[in-house]
Amino acid sequence: MCLGIPGRVVEAVAGYGDQLALVDVEGARRRVNVGLLDEPPAPGQWVLIHMGFVVETVDADGAARALAGLEMMGRPRPADDPDDPYDPDHPDDEAGGQRVGGGGPAGIDAGSAP
Repeated sequence: MCLGIPGRVVEAVAGYGDQLALVDVEGARRRVNVGLLDEPPAPGQWVLIHMGFVVETVDADGAARALAGLEMMGRPRPADDPDDPYDPDHPDDEAGGQRVGGGGPAGIDAGSAP
């Protein structure tokens, strides 16, 4: 499963080879590309959007789960979280806030060059 933003299809956008739809995402309406799907989604159908492309159709429960996951990722961690791998005072820290050996942000090794 990818990181997908849930939205509800409002209508197909005329033209563009039937590749665009107007989707409501938490009250904001956006045009998104539906060309990756086998069939264009119908108005009222829930979809998951990734980088402007609809990647999957879902039911209302799937859309709610996706939104809950996004909300959870947006919550700040407690300041005293002993498992925070980006805490510069973490006991395993050898590189000033980044883990040596690929544990840094996005799996980037703090000791290697690009």
